[in-house]
Amino acid sequence: MTPTDHLRRICLSLPQATEKEAWGDATFRVKDRIFAMEKRGDGRISVWCKAPPGSQEILVGADPETFFVPPYVGHRGWVGVRIDGTPDWDEVATVIRRSYALIAPKKLAALVEGA
Repeated sequence: MTPTDHLRRICLSLPQATEKEAWGDATFRVKDRIFAMEKRGDGRISVWCKAPPGSQEILVGADPETFFVPPYVGHRGWVGVRIDGTPDWDEVATVIRRSYALIAPKKLAALVEGA
């Protein structure tokens, strides 16, 4: 399974999640609001997600090989996760579920366990 296949499986398993291409990459949305974006612009595959306050600094500080501050949205607290190579897909799924919970309407967010 490719990194994109893994990413798609995780994102589209969330309530009312959809996929839409934007800026040449896949974006994953709930109610047309982006909660995850696949990015390939720097030659590596990553996913960018909204993170709770303070999480970006903790994740990047703990594992800068995996996590990074993405351009354009990093100043808003979003975090990038490199998914090429051999990522911890459970960890990636957790980051995506948290992002979904921050973006989705409260009733949908409540349906996501562990968010």
